[in-house]
Amino acid sequence: MGKIIRFIFFGNYFVGILAVALTIEATMQLRLPFNSVNYYLLLFLAPTIYYTYAYNKVSTNPSAINPRNKWYFKHKKFINWSQSILFILCMILAINLLYQNFSNILNLPFIYWIAIIIIIIAGGLYYGLLPKSFLNFNLRNTGWLKAFVIGFVWACCANVLPLIMLKIETGIGYHDSVLWTWLFIKNWMFCTVNAIIFDIKDYPTDANKHLRTFVVRYGLRKTIFNILIPLLVIGLISLGIFANYKGFAWPQVFCNVLPFILTIYVAYSMHKRKNILYYLMVIDGLILFKAICGITGMQFVR
Repeated sequence: MGKIIRFIFFGNYFVGILAVALTIEATMQLRLPFNSVNYYLLLFLAPTIYYTYAYNKVSTNPSAINPRNKWYFKHKKFINWSQSILFILCMILAINLLYQNFSNILNLPFIYWIAIIIIIIAGGLYYGLLPKSFLNFNLRNTGWLKAFVIGFVWACCANVLPLIMLKIETGIGYHDSVLWTWLFIKNWMFCTVNAIIFDIKDYPTDANKHLRTFVVRYGLRKTIFNILIPLLVIGLISLGIFANYKGFAWPQVFCNVLPFILTIYVAYSMHKRKNILYYLMVIDGLILFKAICGITGMQFVR
């Protein structure tokens, strides 16, 4: 069981599940048709490959204090093989998507192309995956900005990419800008808070590298009580205001409140040291819990 858990979480397959879950939640909340199975498979594979490549790139030697680095070093041959296979599958799915919708892709409105370019650049810069000869800049090294960039990329994955693919596959656009904007900001802020909590894991390393994340700059206690909890409380208040404005039913509101309450509890508990699997299972698990609650809440919408 331990090997299976490490395979799922260290291998970043859970990240692929999160991407699909958030997308399904956003699609249901916007009351849009679902994208094709081809797209969901691609959405699962792409972040799995992306995160595994990024971690494998920095895990060049086993670390006595980092179980994930040790796992990557021990299974390096398997990771290289699996990355190759997953990349081939990803390319097949992408080519199939391109073949079936080539004319629609060419006819995408200009604003969609701008969104695609921004997402690609943000994703590439986050782990410094772009060639240094092209642009020697890594968003991870910007300290406090890192968490907001992570949240932005995940919000784009959940709220922007599905709309782009829906336009490509069906020609359907989306016009409720108020609801879309609120859901985008909610996902952005929730994933940003999640990333700040996750930075607590890297506190000693980031401090040694002089990377000025929130927890390095302000300390653990101030980060929890002056940043994390206030952001989550503001999220709860804005949720209540927007729910009243849109006339959400109380079961729907309750389902959307639960992830904020649970995240406040988890943030409060972070003053105690946790191991790497706790962060990967519980902290990232908050995003899956949010998606499940959002999907469940939509069952109460007439």
